[in-house]
Amino acid sequence: MRVRLHGFVLATLMVGATALTAADRPPQDLHLVGDHWTAWNPPATPAAPADAQQVHVVVKGDTLWALAAKYLGNPYLWPQIWEKNQYVLDAHWIYPGDPLVLGLNVAPVENLAQSGTAPGTSAPGEPGTAAPAPVPPPPPGAITAGQAAGSPVPLGAESDIYCSGYIGDLDEQFPYSIVGSEYDSQVFDLSNYDVRVGKQIQGRYGAATTVKFGLASGDVIYVDGGKARGLSAGSQFTVVVAQQPVVHPLRREVVGRFYRYLGRVRILSVQENTAIAEIIQACDPIVVGAFLTPFQPEPVPLGRSTAMRPVNYPAAAEKLESAPSIVYARDDVLALGADHVVHIDVGEAEVTPGDMYTIYRQNVRPGMPPVILGELAVLSVHKHFSVAKILESRYLIRLGDRLDPK
Repeated sequence: MRVRLHGFVLATLMVGATALTAADRPPQDLHLVGDHWTAWNPPATPAAPADAQQVHVVVKGDTLWALAAKYLGNPYLWPQIWEKNQYVLDAHWIYPGDPLVLGLNVAPVENLAQSGTAPGTSAPGEPGTAAPAPVPPPPPGAITAGQAAGSPVPLGAESDIYCSGYIGDLDEQFPYSIVGSEYDSQVFDLSNYDVRVGKQIQGRYGAATTVKFGLASGDVIYVDGGKARGLSAGSQFTVVVAQQPVVHPLRREVVGRFYRYLGRVRILSVQENTAIAEIIQACDPIVVGAFLTPFQPEPVPLGRSTAMRPVNYPAAAEKLESAPSIVYARDDVLALGADHVVHIDVGEAEVTPGDMYTIYRQNVRPGMPPVILGELAVLSVHKHFSVAKILESRYLIRLGDRLDPK
């Protein structure tokens, strides 16, 4: 099933601001609630919460991502805050003055009237009130609060993250590697035997190295590290193999190397210089010699369904000249579409999981507008590149197609 979703990069709107960054089409139906302006219909702030840390009033600069890191200890838990505050219809936008419930033990709250003006407050522009700067008219395709309604759904699957890989430096270093498996000891060495049929000698057989080359879930392996190198029982590691260098499809230069995820292992026991581990997930056959890197849990980001950008209002061609692009797809897939996992050339300094992009291709006819091809969502962010999933495609998508934030 194809879905159209809105990402969760969170940019707090500053009242009166005219420059918009992370999401360039905010809700346009702002109204006065109490002493602040908002696009939503928030509940009243509890007068006496059971726990002072359970309700947070949004201030300038807040994001759900940062609040989850502060109060829940993990920014990836931001959907838990969003779910407790369902009046926020688009997680891109939270407004100074809106109350956010952060836990379950809070005092009951009452919804404000749908009129949007709290009792005892003045309308904008009346004496004693500071009217905000006028809100500009919505551009074509603007996302309103009504359009953003709907429950958040996963933007992908766990396998899209844990069974993909990443683009890293050409000579990435890894702390451990797989040096053998239990199957190495199951070889029947025939080097000392003559195999005869009647009087004819069939030949001598040398010793094999293993009876199984492609390892799978449940297989037991050996790791080249132990107590002396800090390994401990129960630790989990992602299995990685280094593959080909990645050539940027537009710049025609090597930008890194693709490191493919094969699966995951768990350390069962450690010796002084070795360890015994079990394969607990195999995306592809796992091989002796593969590298191990500490496993990092990455929850699948959530998003809410919104319409794709109208095809008759594409981004300007000049804007796309320096825009990010799709640079790599696993297994050298050339014709891409909905549900394909791809790698894009923006990293941790520019994006967070859940960001949405519209996919474009420059028009082959000079002076003609770019063509909207589809949209994708960022699933996992790395240093200079990110893993994304194509959510919808109107036409076949290729490496080098451009991206514009939704």
